[in-house]
Amino acid sequence: MPSLLFLVSVLALQSQQLTATELSLGAATVIAHGTFVGAELGLAHRPSGDSRVALALAGGTIAERPAARAQLTLQLLVNPAARRGPGFYAAVGGAFTARRGAPGQGFLAVLLGCEVAPGRRQGLYVELGFAGGVRVAAGWRTRTFPTWWL
Repeated sequence: MPSLLFLVSVLALQSQQLTATELSLGAATVIAHGTFVGAELGLAHRPSGDSRVALALAGGTIAERPAARAQLTLQLLVNPAARRGPGFYAAVGGAFTARRGAPGQGFLAVLLGCEVAPGRRQGLYVELGFAGGVRVAAGWRTRTFPTWWL
């Protein structure tokens, strides 16, 4: 009988969607005609087990002038519950760059990313993609999961 209760509880947990709220801190650069270099703050939410909506806000410089970037992406997570090893994801969305003394610009954003142990509370990440130039970002990500997950 105890093994049956264990099996039922495992099946119940598997039927629930793994949601999470995430906060990221890191650095980002976009290599283009005017290269952007800055610090990035990211907020994200996993509404289901295999997707994430992410907003990344960055402040830095372009051609020695203050600049800001915002990027909103929808991400597809390959193995979001992995508690060890890498977790891969792909994303598509939009980005906007504003610089003092120049009009703002919007771009299509496409990226590939890799994060350490996406099923754990925290880990490192790195992203490579295109958003007005070649974009590279890396940093640290912390996550809040439902109580049943941990």
